[in-house]
Amino acid sequence: MLRQWWVLVLGVLAVCALYTTVPRLAMTFMARQIPLDPPADSLVESTFDFTQGIEVRQQLLPTTKGVTFRPAYLAVGIRVDQSGRLYGMPQRSGTYVTPVELCAGQSCQGRPLTLIVHGNVPWEPRELTFPGRVGSPLDSEIGVNGGPPGVVPTFTVTDHERLPAGVTVGPDGHVGGVPVVAGISEVPVRICVAGNCAGVVVRLIVV
Repeated sequence: MLRQWWVLVLGVLAVCALYTTVPRLAMTFMARQIPLDPPADSLVESTFDFTQGIEVRQQLLPTTKGVTFRPAYLAVGIRVDQSGRLYGMPQRSGTYVTPVELCAGQSCQGRPLTLIVHGNVPWEPRELTFPGRVGSPLDSEIGVNGGPPGVVPTFTVTDHERLPAGVTVGPDGHVGGVPVVAGISEVPVRICVAGNCAGVVVRLIVV
C-alpha cells in the first residue's frame, strides 16, 4: 500500500514537471523556427556592378538594426561575410541573381541580390579643371569616357580639407557651390566605375 502511494506521488510530480516544461520547450522551438520576415526593402541597395578581375569592396547595408548575414558564396569569385561585406574577385562576366540571408538571432530569411559583373572596359576622366569666380555659382561636372555601357560612375572626395570654401563635389561628380575665396585648389577624388577605381586630382581655379 505504501509503495502504491509513493508511485502515485511520483506520478503526480512527473506530470507537473512535464506540464511546466512542455510550454517552455514549445516556446523555444517556436522562437527558433519562426523565420525572420524583413520587409522587401530590407537592404539600402540590392544591385551591385563589378568588373571582372577587379577586387570587390562593397558593403551590404540593412535598413534595420541587429541584422547579420549568413556567410555564403554568391557568384563566381564573390562571397559575403557575417557583417555584410562583399569580397573576392569576380572571375566571369554576367548577371547573377542570388539570395543573401539576413539573420536576426537564429532566424534567417533570404533576400535577392543582383550582381552584375562587367568585362574590364578601360575608362578615363573627361574633365578635371574647373574655373570659377568668387560669389558666382559653379555648375560643372567631372565626366568619364569609356567604361561599361550603362554603368553610372561614383565620385568620392578623399580629402575634404582641400576643397575651397563654399565648393562641393557630389557623389555624381557634380561640381557646385559658390566660391568665397580666390585661389587654386587641387582636390583628390576617387572615381569608381563598376568597382574599377582610380584616384584623380580635380583642379579648381577661382578668381
